[in-house]
Amino acid sequence: MTEQKPVRLPDPASVETVLAALEPQSADVELAPALNKAFPGFVFTVATIDDPYWCNAHDVVAADGTRLGDHRAWVEHKLAEVGGDLNAFWTRHRQSGEKFAEWRGTTAFAFAPTGPGVADFVQISLGREIEFLAGAVVDPDYRPGKVDDLFEPTWVLRGSETQQLAGPVYRVRGRSGGGIVHMRSFLARRTRIERELREAQRPELEKRVIREVGPDGTRDTAFFDANPDWFDFVPRENRFFVAWERSSAAADRIFAHWAFDIYDLEDRGRREIGFIPRPLKMPTERLLADEGVSVHRLMERIETIDTEIGLPFAWFFLMTHGHWVDPNVGHVIADGLRTGRVRLPDQDAAVLLAWADKPYLF
Repeated sequence: MTEQKPVRLPDPASVETVLAALEPQSADVELAPALNKAFPGFVFTVATIDDPYWCNAHDVVAADGTRLGDHRAWVEHKLAEVGGDLNAFWTRHRQSGEKFAEWRGTTAFAFAPTGPGVADFVQISLGREIEFLAGAVVDPDYRPGKVDDLFEPTWVLRGSETQQLAGPVYRVRGRSGGGIVHMRSFLARRTRIERELREAQRPELEKRVIREVGPDGTRDTAFFDANPDWFDFVPRENRFFVAWERSSAAADRIFAHWAFDIYDLEDRGRREIGFIPRPLKMPTERLLADEGVSVHRLMERIETIDTEIGLPFAWFFLMTHGHWVDPNVGHVIADGLRTGRVRLPDQDAAVLLAWADKPYLF
């Protein structure tokens, strides 16, 4: 943030107003300045992630470029004209030149710090979308087997060059409850909800007994005697931020390297809240703990990753993400630390050993 005191945190309606005012030809360069102007006291940066997605077909376009209306409504109307006969519909439109339009996008995130702490920032989850003339309204080579096939154009090869109709435009995205988030507040909410969920289980768990059968016979242990730290559980989301704060990575702002796919929803009467961290930069190769690879070789590999990412201890956070660095790498290095065969900076060693004692992954 600037020295100017913030007037207000971003809210969905105000952000949507900012996005709607952007001109497609300048949207990419004007997004951050427009957010800064709308929310005085904030300094936004924008990062994109290469994760292409597409939305449902929404318009039909004639061969001459005329828009014929909503895709589903058009299909239903034209089917009705031929009495619902799929073969007749297919024959009439397979070479008509009519195509459907759809929005295709990639994810973008806007970040603005709100203080010096690792979780002191606002994140806005966005979609950067472009409208394309995607493909023919029917598969020209195969008759549809059922009506639903017409609404799921599996014959379209997305990623191929097609005509752009509009955009780019930005839209607020994010799974339920995660479009605009103040991270410190979110982590506090995550902790509170976890505690409430566990507290709600207390009456049932107080009755639970764990039965162990050993050489001396059977022994029953009350659940809370066997799990004395049940109510001290720290969610993995909070541990991720604590690890950053305590490690050598803390010299950088976390949102310069990671975005967070946040969700906060109700699922069959149960509250589900959390995030999946998403790296803004990935290494060129995955690091696996292949059998027979020495801990010293793994140390060389993690140093390469840190250099490539431009962040000390970057490999650890990629490991908790679970894809780019095999979690077994962390266990092998932790064993090497315990036996004195390798070394890490003290703060990083402490973070890794704490993870190895109670692992978590996303």
